[in-house]
Amino acid sequence: MAKKRILLKIGSNTLTKETNHISRGKIEDIGMQIAALKDEYEFIIVSSGAIAAAKQFVKLDNNEKEVFVKQALASIGQPHLMRIYQENFKDLGLNTSQCLLSYSDFEKENTKVNIVNTINVLVKNNYIPIINENDTVATDEIKFGDNDKLAALTAVLLNVDILIIATNTNGIYTKESIHNELPSTISIVNDLKTLEKEIGDSKSSHGTGGMQSKIEAAAIAKAANIETWVVNGLKDNFILNALEDKILFTKIV
Repeated sequence: MAKKRILLKIGSNTLTKETNHISRGKIEDIGMQIAALKDEYEFIIVSSGAIAAAKQFVKLDNNEKEVFVKQALASIGQPHLMRIYQENFKDLGLNTSQCLLSYSDFEKENTKVNIVNTINVLVKNNYIPIINENDTVATDEIKFGDNDKLAALTAVLLNVDILIIATNTNGIYTKESIHNELPSTISIVNDLKTLEKEIGDSKSSHGTGGMQSKIEAAAIAKAANIETWVVNGLKDNFILNALEDKILFTKIV
């Protein structure tokens, strides 16, 4: 039986567990779940966190424009981030590979074919592709979306079955419940226009995405008949529990 394919997008707040440094424990948690599911599912990861990783090690002169400082931090942090993934996943018997993509890569037909062929070879040979925006040359991810759009475009390109966006809430909440300070998760969504009315425009503390960018990502996936799940990645075993419907999360179908 063919394995189902999951694209897992992990935001900076999930990777840092809302602290100021990358959490090895969270990366280990993700790795343990992938190891437990590897006979049934193929995983591709789109990971933020390069800038957060760099901030653990350096403080740059920021007299330059902020975006240039962030691009420099991304350049410093990306190898550190990959090393943390590699070390933790290797201990669990998982192989990793790095792929850096830019939005312009999705505009050229031959480049898209190359991406698909390369990632299919990696997955077939039991390597988990870990994808990030090529931040040193592109500014879109730094300013908008925290890789949500990149994850959706990649999910469509690779024809995945489920796009899981790991964030720091139990999915998407109704506006009224947030106002009443008793967050209530919207479990299933068919109509994105209705969902638009329920969300605010706040950004996350480490990342650059809010719920708006996640809905825009879900719209890209939905157009290709791919489900998007918005899940609380701060919780242990969030992938396993979402697949078994043991936690509250939002499913956009």
